[in-house]
Amino acid sequence: MSVLEMKVPSPGESITEVEIATWLVKDGDYVEKDQPIAEVDSDKATLELPAEESGIITLKAEEGDVVQVGQVVCLIDRDAAKPSGDAGAAPAAEAPKQEEAPKAAEPAKQQEAPKPAAQPAAAANQTYATGAPSPAAKKILDEKGIDASQVSGSGRDGRISKSDAELAAVPALGGNPVSATGSRSTTTTKLSVLRRKIAQRLVSVKNETAMLTTFNEVDMSEIFRLRKQYKEEFAQKYGVGLGFMSFFTKAVTRALQLYPDVNASIDGDFKVNYDFCDISIAVSGPKGLMVPVLRNAENMSFQSVEANIKDLAIKVRDGKITVDEMTGGTFTITNGGTFGSMLSTPIINPPQSAILGMHNIIQRPVAVDGQAVIRPMMYVAMSYDHRIIDGKESVGFLVAVKEAIDNPVAVLMGGDERKGLGL
Repeated sequence: MSVLEMKVPSPGESITEVEIATWLVKDGDYVEKDQPIAEVDSDKATLELPAEESGIITLKAEEGDVVQVGQVVCLIDRDAAKPSGDAGAAPAAEAPKQEEAPKAAEPAKQQEAPKPAAQPAAAANQTYATGAPSPAAKKILDEKGIDASQVSGSGRDGRISKSDAELAAVPALGGNPVSATGSRSTTTTKLSVLRRKIAQRLVSVKNETAMLTTFNEVDMSEIFRLRKQYKEEFAQKYGVGLGFMSFFTKAVTRALQLYPDVNASIDGDFKVNYDFCDISIAVSGPKGLMVPVLRNAENMSFQSVEANIKDLAIKVRDGKITVDEMTGGTFTITNGGTFGSMLSTPIINPPQSAILGMHNIIQRPVAVDGQAVIRPMMYVAMSYDHRIIDGKESVGFLVAVKEAIDNPVAVLMGGDERKGLGL
């Protein structure tokens, strides 16, 4: 018998252990080479573990186990014959009616995600049918008495992940009131490696930086006009929508060049300034908030920013984002407005020294030339490390962002809106 020992590969530099988040197959299943067999959480991302060979699999770790990089987690009997027909495969649940694809991130909010490409033949023997729950998700749904057909999956081909099931188990706001059961039970759940690492980083930022936040407001009227006027032509030419993030990314890279100390970090007793703008974009995915990076965003056009953000958002949604794509940013943009936030103080993403928080857009009265007019307004917040960024630079930076958003044609497009948009 020829047995392959599958070991945990290194997800990236400095990562020494991962957690088995979900097994996508069961003990004794026949797996095809390159078929995803597990989802593993590191302290930076959730990654899929593909089968290295075809054969019968024997699991050597449980869901929730923390395993070291290089540790054996399963065995694959390469001499085992592939079951004929559907024998040996887990019964596939009836695929539920697919709903609109989940919105993985604010950048892709108004952009239609591309339809998934056909899966290769090697993946045809997947254990799960389209929309079927993973074992961990099925356990949660069964315990809560929730029909899997009523849950929209965010995984590959609509597969219902553990986080989808946990979300479905939380009663929705509004609608019928939740009846009181009188239960006083409690549930204790171990935090994932990713969530524990995020917690450590957030606490360290509060304890190890002199973090302050400055606020301003921006008038979105011109951006609304430009998007309404050119969105169809832009989408037809480039195949991506014209969203808010391209305007804010362009505004931020301009402001970083005007105030270089904001585009810096602390390394011991030294300040490191960067002559490039690698912008981290906070993206909400099934496993939580991820921050993929736009490299050299200062050289990108509106089209390039939108295309790259859409691509990264889809990777986050599908669990395909890599550690390399989330490291090395020099400044972060996050949009709490996607979830309805009016105002917040975003936390710095270390080792960066500043972060810009966007919020929801509200029609409210403002004074223009002595007259009260209704405008679409947004509060913006910039948190910064006061150890290397003074108040003058932080306020000046945010004012520069405001200038670009209030008047994008003059500030970001050289006075020619069609040329600025590449039309």
